[in-house]
Amino acid sequence: MKHEGKPAFSYPVRVGHISANPVSVHLSANEAERRALALLWNVNDVLSLTAELQIARWKKDGVKIKGEVQARIVQSCVVTLEPVEADIREPVEAIFVPEGSRLARRADNDGGEMILDPAGPDIPDTFEGDTIDAGAVVSEHVALAIDPYPRKEGAVFGARIESSAEDDKRPNPFAVLKDWKKD
Repeated sequence: MKHEGKPAFSYPVRVGHISANPVSVHLSANEAERRALALLWNVNDVLSLTAELQIARWKKDGVKIKGEVQARIVQSCVVTLEPVEADIREPVEAIFVPEGSRLARRADNDGGEMILDPAGPDIPDTFEGDTIDAGAVVSEHVALAIDPYPRKEGAVFGARIESSAEDDKRPNPFAVLKDWKKD
């Protein structure tokens, strides 16, 4: 997730430095990062963003990021346009493998169709080089949890205004000619 070529929230992790034993990482967005995330997510404000992650090796050359992200954001109510605060608390789980790894290939049957289990695990994401951005993973998980239609408690839409069939009739441009008579 990038904003103007630069990630809004970034925490690069060098894959070569990751061991089989999980490493605990605490991430917290500073004021500039929260402003950039508010623009990226199209919300009024990001009051806080923190994540508690465990980063470890996965299989031979993969990386697993697991933990929880918490955010507090301010959006506009879709009914009243008043500010609405929302608390987001989401589990984070992502697996990365190097580009070209056999672990990132989708299984298929003999007919060439992909086999997807909607309840099963996702296939791992791939990465280039030797760095994974854990901040981008956190940012994506929060972005997916944002309510696209926030509503202030108790806010309801007013009476519906509908047009009648008479309102929908377009005037006939030839109506002015009906009284003309041929002499």
